Amino acid sequence: MLKDTYKHKGQRNQLIQELKKLGITSPTVLKAIEHVPRHFFFPSDFSDKAYENIAFPIYEKQTISQPYTVAKQTELLDVQSGDKVLEIGTGSGYQAAILRIMGAQLHTIETVEILHQKAKLLFSKLGLNISTILGDGSLGIPELAPFDKIIITAGTPSLAKSLVSQLKIGGKLVAPVGELDVQKMILVHRIGDNEYQETSHGRFKFVPLTGTNGWSIK
Repeated sequence: MLKDTYKHKGQRNQLIQELKKLGITSPTVLKAIEHVPRHFFFPSDFSDKAYENIAFPIYEKQTISQPYTVAKQTELLDVQSGDKVLEIGTGSGYQAAILRIMGAQLHTIETVEILHQKAKLLFSKLGLNISTILGDGSLGIPELAPFDKIIITAGTPSLAKSLVSQLKIGGKLVAPVGELDVQKMILVHRIGDNEYQETSHGRFKFVPLTGTNGWSIK
């Protein structure tokens, strides 16, 4: 049973205040985080921790990202209602729910079947119209390209040209790029056929992206 109580809403409000203090300013991002019950995406035995500003293990050695990280990536992505968005790494589904609430026409891809299935079921229960795909997210989804925005929610060793080329001209991609232990949050803005601007926005630690263009994890 999915219940969202006054206590949960109060905890979300406290989380919003914390995110503001940490520098998140986008009203649409803050409103979406206030709207989406994070405890729905949390392991039920630990739902009391859902509104702490921490990452938390879910299944298959994956995590639900820290709320600040979700807010930062989403703010950088600059999602507008109606944007066609690709999320690489569905995970718990929390980031996807935030993007959908903001009006994204969202396609999300996950390589771990149990996470894909759990997220798909939860989106259905919540009435969220999100296209969920099981597959190698590191390749993107060329047959659905181009996208207005692309977000990668796992640490990637580099940005494959085949992936950034799935952006529309004028589109943006946000991804944590670097080593296994720490990554830089990179924002890529496609400004021409073969022209991209890249900026860096702090250091983060994500679980590794696997697949053809990801890490080979034994």
